[in-house]
Amino acid sequence: MRHNYLFSSLTRITDFSEIDFEVEPQGRGSWQTGDYVVGLVNEPPSRGAMLELTSGRMIEVTEGDLIVGAFGNRFATLELTGDWKHIGEDGRMTALTGAGIFGKVESKSPYCSPPIPVQYQGHVMVQGKPARMRDYAHRGGPAEFTLPIVLLVGSSMSAGKTTSAKIIIRRLTEMGLTVIGAKLTGAGRYRDILGMLDAGAMEIFDFVDVGLPSTVCPEDEYRDALQQLMSMMAGASADVLVAEAGASPLEPYNGAVAVAQIDPHVRCMVLCASDPYSVLGVIDAFGRKADLVAGMATSTEAGVALIDRLSGLKALNLMDDRSWPELDDLLKAHLDNTGAVAPGMAGAARAAGSARTS
Repeated sequence: MRHNYLFSSLTRITDFSEIDFEVEPQGRGSWQTGDYVVGLVNEPPSRGAMLELTSGRMIEVTEGDLIVGAFGNRFATLELTGDWKHIGEDGRMTALTGAGIFGKVESKSPYCSPPIPVQYQGHVMVQGKPARMRDYAHRGGPAEFTLPIVLLVGSSMSAGKTTSAKIIIRRLTEMGLTVIGAKLTGAGRYRDILGMLDAGAMEIFDFVDVGLPSTVCPEDEYRDALQQLMSMMAGASADVLVAEAGASPLEPYNGAVAVAQIDPHVRCMVLCASDPYSVLGVIDAFGRKADLVAGMATSTEAGVALIDRLSGLKALNLMDDRSWPELDDLLKAHLDNTGAVAPGMAGAARAAGSARTS
């Protein structure tokens, strides 16, 4: 019998919506990170509890819904932490993210909305075998990654990385460059990279493409996945990659591993900070200074001034379009020696833009 399932965005690499599959409980000892499973919303969720679908659209869930998600881990500083390995014999679990990561909540901020409660119904079975995210991961051949990278890192979640990435992508496309966007670490929300696509990125990528529900995983597993992701991105015909490392380098999302692995290609690093004092901590954690500070810490002139006093780093409020000429010049200066930006292109693009709007 075919049920009406809600396919979370973690299933976007599969063909589940187009095929018939079975749902069968599996012994607890065989469970693995990235297993696709079905959870029943078996009690009324909190008002406005939302699930992210494969399209990126959000839908409100109700009691009785069957959600297809995947086992995974989350360690969010400002919201909640949880792990599928702590799900008990009773099969009670929660959606740790709107993207459909299933696990057992271990701690939750009082400011975080209650997550969606679900009851384990069984594993998704395709051709008699449990379906796992790695079964649907991109498996392209080795390709040399050569693109220059504009990298965004943060002091924490919700520091302004994705918003800043979208603005930077818009500015680079205004310069006439072809941009791809990526999220290298974090928990698999599709809407972040969809925002990059909306901002003008030609293609978008993240760790879900290579079979990870989140990057809270063993370091060697993440290194292999990131290498596969870089090979995947190497096949794109682009001038520059704008990449976001989710969370912060000291959180267990392998952010420091990601930065170290891509560092030879990073031409400009933007630090999005939640407050001016956190700038120093992130610089110390990464072992290198950012080329620009943006994000929540730059929301006022007071924040910008304090960042300058504490670190001496350039800070811009990218939400204010008056900062864009300086941003353009900074990006052009850091990308010039890569051949991605022709001399004078940024200024020409701004002049053309002014002519169009005058």
